[in-house]
Amino acid sequence: MTILKRMQQNEKASRIAIMVASLMGGAVFIQYGILRVSFIHDPFIFGLLTLFLFIVEFYPMPIWRGFTSISFPLVYAIFVMQGLEFVVVTYAVVVLVINVIKRRPLRIVFFNPAQLIISFVLAYYLGSSFYTLLPVNHLSPIIQGMIHIAFMMTPFYLINNTIVDFILTIRPQPYTYKIWRQKSYQELNSFLVSFVYLTLFYILGNQNRGEIDAVAFFFFFSPLVAVALLFSIITRLRKEKFRLKALFNISTELNKKIPTEDWIEVLNKQLPNFIEVDASSLWIKENDFFRLKFSTGILIDQVERVEAAQSDLNYIRKLTIYHDRKKEGGPAAYLFDEEVRTFLYAPLMMDEEVVGLFIFGRSRTKSFSEEDLQSAATIANQLAVILKTKQLIAEQEKAVILEERNRIARDIHDGVAQSLAGAVMKLETAERKFYKMPDESLHLIQDSREKLRISLKEVRESIYQLRPYPTERVGLIAAITSRIQSLTLEHSLNIQLETRGGEYPLSSMVEKIIFDTFQESIQNAIKHAKASKIEILLSYQKEHMLLRVKDNGVGFSLFQAMIKARNQPHFGILHMNEAAENIHASLQIDSKEGEGTEITLTVPKMGIEGGMVNDQAYASR
Repeated sequence: MTILKRMQQNEKASRIAIMVASLMGGAVFIQYGILRVSFIHDPFIFGLLTLFLFIVEFYPMPIWRGFTSISFPLVYAIFVMQGLEFVVVTYAVVVLVINVIKRRPLRIVFFNPAQLIISFVLAYYLGSSFYTLLPVNHLSPIIQGMIHIAFMMTPFYLINNTIVDFILTIRPQPYTYKIWRQKSYQELNSFLVSFVYLTLFYILGNQNRGEIDAVAFFFFFSPLVAVALLFSIITRLRKEKFRLKALFNISTELNKKIPTEDWIEVLNKQLPNFIEVDASSLWIKENDFFRLKFSTGILIDQVERVEAAQSDLNYIRKLTIYHDRKKEGGPAAYLFDEEVRTFLYAPLMMDEEVVGLFIFGRSRTKSFSEEDLQSAATIANQLAVILKTKQLIAEQEKAVILEERNRIARDIHDGVAQSLAGAVMKLETAERKFYKMPDESLHLIQDSREKLRISLKEVRESIYQLRPYPTERVGLIAAITSRIQSLTLEHSLNIQLETRGGEYPLSSMVEKIIFDTFQESIQNAIKHAKASKIEILLSYQKEHMLLRVKDNGVGFSLFQAMIKARNQPHFGILHMNEAAENIHASLQIDSKEGEGTEITLTVPKMGIEGGMVNDQAYASR
């Protein structure tokens, strides 16, 4: 049996169970309510209790896929004052009206009051039967009342929760032990509060305080209503806090995964914590065509048919709800399982353009609340920003690649190409002069050979630069150590590396700029300063990270070097300084002719922590 078929059978079984419970509730309503109800003993007290019952049921404490309330003391008070028939009628009508006002599905409108009055009637007969078997005549009225309350409340809560648990268990949606435990904990709280309140009801009612009127009932039960409202508000605030925390986690994880495709997995994992749905699908617009990125509860074999709905999907530019699939389910309803009845379409809008579409589905009709609309709009807006950011990053990457291509082309044209052209011309001259002036020809050949060697070295350096950056492969310290070893063997220099503090992670762009600054500084010391000793310091400090390169070379005039850098642009002082500014770092150069050079790069920690932003800022230059 396939999973889909099993889910369909479970959904069908749950619908049948709900229908049976509703029919049984209807029979109880007629037999023990309508046919037996008579006159009201005290209309004012009855009206007050009914009003309080309506308020408590209208503001219940939300739990997983349902609600609980502390309305039993009010129901029991109506039972004591008016009898079982008034409880059945009042309880059923109040709950039914509330379900209609909240626009719940029709089967839920009838099931909720049905299972409550069934539970109360069964609890009444079971409690009364067990109560009559106990020898309680010698006990005080208060103790008798407490025992009667316990014998009524216990079977009511057990029967009511058993019915609900049975329905939730056979439904296709998961009903785990963790969810059951959370629900049971809430119901236990409701049971304890109700029992304590009814105990006080019996204690105060058995004291000689004269006639009990509506005012006394108001002052006695108004704290219960206040507690119910307070519990409802606290529970909703906790739920909202959990939802906001889930949104924060989604936003944080998505922002970390922007440059990669892993953000789809993050969304798929975190979405159920933010909005509860039975099915969902995310469509992203690529080259004016909607493509499926992830889905749950969708018919994969129907995805290709979405091409026919492209124009209809483009017209959805605001939150749109289809409450009942049988009447209308929207342009993508055929993509979902038949059990998905209600659809919420949330377009991803950016600059008045639809960049994607989120579709949510639930198996219950009219099941999306105003809170769900806000959640869907929030996640859609967040995803629209993510997609736009990814688009900008892709454009930046293209610009960086184009700029790098142009740089390589300029380097080849100004460097290798010129050297090769000069070598070819000298070789041609040497060929013409070979027989008449062999010595001069030999000199030209030797000079061309040296230029070709230099050109070959430049080509190798260009190839080296095209490879993955050393810091990305092995890390900053390892890359610097490896480079020092190569330079020491090549030039026979005394190069010393010192590291201080505990190494902490840096963004790839920060490490690249630090390594480039180190490499340019040490190359200048070797090539221009003619240094014999170079000292390098890497210091990981609390507030910043520091790189210092100090040599004992000939030194230079910083003013003259700046003028030369402007006239002959290359990765020198100006480019090192620009790169440092991109990561909010400072570059300091201390040098005098004949006294060596010291270059210090200081990277503040805020620049390191903003690595993602800094990388993007640098890439856009």
